[in-house]
Amino acid sequence: MINEGTELITIETHEHGHFAFQDHMNESCHETSTSGNDHTHTHAATTTIRIELPVTRLQRSGGPALEQAITGLPGVSSASAKVSENRVFVDYDPTRSTITDILEVMRRAGFTPGSQTLRLKVSGLYCAECVRRIENALKQVPGVFDATMSAATNEVKVEYSPASGNLQRLTRAIEEAGPYKAERATEASESEMDKETQASEKEYRSLLRKWWFAAAIGVPTILLSYPSLFPILRDWFPRGSDTLRYAWYAMAVTSLAVLIYSGNQFFVGMWQGLKHRSANMHTLIAIGTGTAWLYSTVALLFPNLFPAEEFVDVYYDVTVVVTALVVLGLALEVRAKGRTSEAIRKLIGLQAKTARVLRDGREIDIAVEEVLVGDTVIVRPGEKIPVDGQVTEGQSAVDESMVTGESLPVSKKLSDEVIGGTINKTGSFRFVATKVGKDTALANIIRLVQDAQGSKVPIQRIVDLVSGYFTPTVMILAIIGFVVWYNFGPSPSLAYALIVAVTTVIIACPCALGMATPMSLTTGIGLGAQHGILIRSGDALQTAQKLNTIILDKTGTITHGKPALTDVIVVPGQDEVTLLRLAASVEKSSEHPLAQAIVDGVLAQSISLGDVHNFDAIPGHGVSATIEDRHVLIGNLKLMQREGVEVGSFEDHMNALASDGKTPMYVALDGKLAGIIAVADTVKEDSKSAIAAMKRLGLEVVMITGDNERTAKAIARQVGIDRVLAEVLPQDKAFNVQKLQLEGKKVAMVGDGINDAPALAQADVGLAIGTGTDVAIEASDITLIKGSLMGIVTAIQISRATMHNVYQNLFGAFIYNTAGLPIALGVLYPFFGLLLSPLLAALAMSFSSVTVISNANRLKNWKPA
Repeated sequence: MINEGTELITIETHEHGHFAFQDHMNESCHETSTSGNDHTHTHAATTTIRIELPVTRLQRSGGPALEQAITGLPGVSSASAKVSENRVFVDYDPTRSTITDILEVMRRAGFTPGSQTLRLKVSGLYCAECVRRIENALKQVPGVFDATMSAATNEVKVEYSPASGNLQRLTRAIEEAGPYKAERATEASESEMDKETQASEKEYRSLLRKWWFAAAIGVPTILLSYPSLFPILRDWFPRGSDTLRYAWYAMAVTSLAVLIYSGNQFFVGMWQGLKHRSANMHTLIAIGTGTAWLYSTVALLFPNLFPAEEFVDVYYDVTVVVTALVVLGLALEVRAKGRTSEAIRKLIGLQAKTARVLRDGREIDIAVEEVLVGDTVIVRPGEKIPVDGQVTEGQSAVDESMVTGESLPVSKKLSDEVIGGTINKTGSFRFVATKVGKDTALANIIRLVQDAQGSKVPIQRIVDLVSGYFTPTVMILAIIGFVVWYNFGPSPSLAYALIVAVTTVIIACPCALGMATPMSLTTGIGLGAQHGILIRSGDALQTAQKLNTIILDKTGTITHGKPALTDVIVVPGQDEVTLLRLAASVEKSSEHPLAQAIVDGVLAQSISLGDVHNFDAIPGHGVSATIEDRHVLIGNLKLMQREGVEVGSFEDHMNALASDGKTPMYVALDGKLAGIIAVADTVKEDSKSAIAAMKRLGLEVVMITGDNERTAKAIARQVGIDRVLAEVLPQDKAFNVQKLQLEGKKVAMVGDGINDAPALAQADVGLAIGTGTDVAIEASDITLIKGSLMGIVTAIQISRATMHNVYQNLFGAFIYNTAGLPIALGVLYPFFGLLLSPLLAALAMSFSSVTVISNANRLKNWKPA
């Protein structure tokens, strides 16, 4: 039953794949109010909305927790979870809470709302205010949960419910918000990148032609605007002469041509903005140059309208030179912005064009798009591996540096996985394709980088808010400046007032503010991808630079995650090879994971194994078997004591190995001790150096593990970790992360397993090892493609470098605008007699944006310390 005055919005989603947009708009909102028995479609004074949200894998035990979390929001009157349908019904007041608030509460409570994301390419974007306007327009569309626009990529990422919104509705919302065109962004490909490059190059050449035209007219215009400064012109064009007046007529026509050809985009942009009741950067430039031209033309044609001769002057140089400089700045901006997509372009360039596959017993070359899962692919030395797969024949060394950042070639043998886009170095091999097309690791990396580049760092939201009020504020300041100078300024006050107003609107630059953050973010995330680090969002990037504590899961993160043969100690008189051969032959029949580690370690030494008889697994003790007429025992001290085998001083060796975090086992042959074999989950080669590097960055490093305290502390000693959280159950890892956060620390959790996912989600930043499970990677904020902990150090360094670059850009943009506007308004004139020229204002404005973009592009030269 729906209460009176309640709107119902039904938001549906599906479990698999991408959604086909509906052809027709859904009428998903029904507003009703009652007056007696009459029902009308009018809004009540206070309207309560009922929304139906899908929840992924909602469990019966989770229903009450979800309801409690949502009802805690202001304005939410009720929440009802329907577990059987994986849905929750919420009645709420939209003036007090939004859908975004509800979704955020659901996520914080550990639930996953059902939604999809879509990227739209937007053209016609020309100022910082456009970003906020487009986002707000999309957020008003029913069924849209969130919208994030990036000025660096000209793409907007929309989180939406497919049942409530369609592509037509989303694009129409954008186009109604301003002079924009929107279309669905296509998957990154070489052809699409080429199209973007060509479009960017075309725009650059067009702007450059406009600049040359304006510059060619600008030189004589400046000369004829100030003839008294030049000896020869002083005599040819004395003030008040007919020759000077004829020169002014010529300047009026040529400057109008500059406005029509070189500056037409400013007036078109202003008109489009006015149609949508908004002001933008184009409004400021059009007003400044247009006012200068109109004033000059009125002074030229109707000089009698002015109260004194000193007011009759022309400012065509302002019109022409300001237009030329701003257009030059736009051209340089287009060229510099094109460089920010280099990371994506490089990743796309890694993709192979063709593949050699085995079909019907013949080797044929086909386009990489035609490779199917299950195809046998042949790779020769020096060739790119076309798709992801598993080696079935041969061996080689593969250069994976372009994907993982690992500089040394990686050995590949039977059953090893290979990544599409990497380069085969030495041998030839065959592999079976396991992932093709959009499912390959490289395609996923490209998609993640694109999504991350379209996100925002939290500080950008404040900047967007400021930018939204910037242009109207500047126009108000220009009017105030004009009035003050006209009433209180020196003679000719009208000329001074005009100069101040024009300079104020021209020097203001919201673009520098708007692009300060997204340009650095796009470059920084691309830089991470080139070093094998996938940063999923701007939030993660900004938070990572504030981290002071790193929690490392032991198994699979600090260590390799699987046991390996580490030590062999033989009794004097015994042969080590014989001991290993007999022990491995016996363990071959065991299903214990430690047994497999012994077998793998012995086989790696090319020692052949024999057949065993009378194999017996003794629970809690070990194993026994007969091989080559010899009785073999492998196990702990209890097994040796039970079988009457004397261990003597070898018990000290056992204790020493155990204290180092290893699992030692006695080996007895024919009733006599032959030696000790030890197995352990070995520490990764660079874990110790990576942890030392983290400490040098000022980070506290904590190890968390389910192992007993003695084993945990032994591993911690090896790698230089001081604080250990041992014997932690999988379900308690997130709780331990929270305890550290309650100590006031910014915590990062690093893990690789399914049991790490809750802790990764709880941490301020979750980092997943790329060799780990998909669940852990999905729950993380940053993914390290290769398994090395040095990636954590590099990720934090990139975060700090990127945010340092962001702060530089924001500082420069804010200082430029906060210092430039007062100077343009003439605050220095009473003290120093200085008034800023509109020409210098145009020069400063044009290059402020270029400076921001160039500074962001400096990040491309960053190298890990």
